[in-house]
Amino acid sequence: MAIAVDMKALLEAGVHFGHKTSRWHPKMAPYIHSKRQETHIIDLVKTAEGLEQALPFLTKVATSGKKVLFVGTKKQHKDIVKAAAEQIDQPYVTERWIGGMLTNTQTVSSQIKKLHDLERRMASGDLEKRYNKLEVQRFQEEIDLLNTKYGGIKNLGGTPGAIVVVDTLADAGAIREAKNLGVPVVGVVDTNADPSLVDYVVPGNDDAIKGTELLLSYFVAAVKEGLGAKKEEK
Repeated sequence: MAIAVDMKALLEAGVHFGHKTSRWHPKMAPYIHSKRQETHIIDLVKTAEGLEQALPFLTKVATSGKKVLFVGTKKQHKDIVKAAAEQIDQPYVTERWIGGMLTNTQTVSSQIKKLHDLERRMASGDLEKRYNKLEVQRFQEEIDLLNTKYGGIKNLGGTPGAIVVVDTLADAGAIREAKNLGVPVVGVVDTNADPSLVDYVVPGNDDAIKGTELLLSYFVAAVKEGLGAKKEEK
């Protein structure tokens, strides 16, 4: 079932506000509606079209059983991206993107294995039995640090089927790694970014929290639909 995109909601959330005209990327020209007081205005018809292509794709990925990795490391995005991903039990990266997160699987896997092992031993009381209070505290600090770095992807289990990036400039590193692996990218692309780096372009304001929340709600709904279809198949 197709998810209906509400143009009025996009407008009210400020998804149409781009950056200053002096900071634009020429490849965004087809997605720009007009200029208003030295600011580019994004064509919301194009935003709706972008969503109408991206959403069925995300549903398909979720139906196939592959994970959708949500990425948003900019300060104002961290909490809302994490909340969106957790809502549908999908992996996320909201702290700094560590180089090699997708491509250097050997190092990342060993760190995640270490994290799982320490968490298991902490939960079972094994560390408490073997070490004194100060040492146990140090283990807890190590668990917290590893969770800050890898907590969002500790249950990823391999290469994701897609990544969703809510600011394509801030998280260019994630896009590069996804491209290297042939993982399709769904990206919210503002007027100052290069849309050609993204497979599914959703032109939109990547600064407004309300706008990002609205776009994330569409991505979440699409994944949720795919997870529902996967359950019905069983």
